[in-house]
Amino acid sequence: MAELLTDDQIDLALRDLIPLWKAVDKTLVRTVERDTFLDGIRLVATVAQLAEATNHHPDIDIRYTKITFRVTSHDAGGITEDDLVLAHHIDTAAE
Repeated sequence: MAELLTDDQIDLALRDLIPLWKAVDKTLVRTVERDTFLDGIRLVATVAQLAEATNHHPDIDIRYTKITFRVTSHDAGGITEDDLVLAHHIDTAAE
C-alpha cells in the first residue's frame, strides 16, 4: 500500500497543480470543461486508459460538458504519491 502524504507534502505538491487542482477531504479534485459532451467523453476515455495502465483509478463525475475528477488512494485513506502522478496524467490528457 502507498504511503499517505503529509499535509505539508500535499501543500507543496499542489503548487505544481494549482489552480487546476484542490485538496478536498483527503482527495485531489479538478473540474474540466469541454466544448461538447462528446469531447468530454473522449477525455474520460483517455483518462480511463491511463488509469487502467497504472492500475490507479479516479472517481469521475460527468455533467454534460463538465467532468470532475477526484483522485485519492482509497486503500490508504487519503492522498499518496500515486494520486499526484495520476493528477499530472489527467492534466496532460486535458491539455
